[in-house]
Amino acid sequence: MITASLRSLYSRDLNKLKTEIESYQNEGSIWKTDQNIANSAGNLCLHLVGNLNHFVGTVLGNTGYVRKRDLEFSLKDIPRAELIEKVQATAITVDTVLSRLSEDDLKKEYPLVVFESTMTTDYFLIHLIAHLDYHLGQINYHRRLLDI
Repeated sequence: MITASLRSLYSRDLNKLKTEIESYQNEGSIWKTDQNIANSAGNLCLHLVGNLNHFVGTVLGNTGYVRKRDLEFSLKDIPRAELIEKVQATAITVDTVLSRLSEDDLKKEYPLVVFESTMTTDYFLIHLIAHLDYHLGQINYHRRLLDI
């Protein structure tokens, strides 16, 4: 039952990420920073895509995705259309991987130690959705503050 809930939440929030990126009136504003805003919406988007493709796609789904975390924050001026394609592809990957996980799989230990100790897969997937939503909120504020 939790698998269906996770799939629904990831789908909802990745679609919201796509909508936020589409909602910028000025495409260049996606990459703006300000004295108190260190990360652009574009870099946060790349970070979310990299994070989910690594921790869900590669670790749980064996997709072969290779994360380049430093580029998530250093790349600039990627076209909006490319960002949207990355988000859509990530949504498909996440949904495909989650659809293959049984309730028993979710109760197993997550294959990597990400924090200081081990955790169950369902716990980490809940953490990842919280991480997605945290940055999604930042992107929403970024757009409303800097899309001028």
